Amino acid sequence: MLPDRDAAEEAAEALGERFGLDEEPQLVRDALAGEDDAEDAQWLLVLRDEGERLDPAGLDEFAREWDGWREEP
Repeated sequence: MLPDRDAAEEAAEALGERFGLDEEPQLVRDALAGEDDAEDAQWLLVLRDEGERLDPAGLDEFAREWDGWREEP
């Protein structure tokens, strides 16, 4: 999760480059509950790792570099 769209777009590109992703992460806007203001949203980078080849600790570190965090479904 990232705080704004610009950061999410830049992070998506950097994520693909760093981890050699086959497909670009999907950007999803997540409005905060009860907020109608477009400023009150977080952005998610959604990616699949069905082969479990991505290191969770490496993804955590990457997310922190962008002032974000990683969540699993």
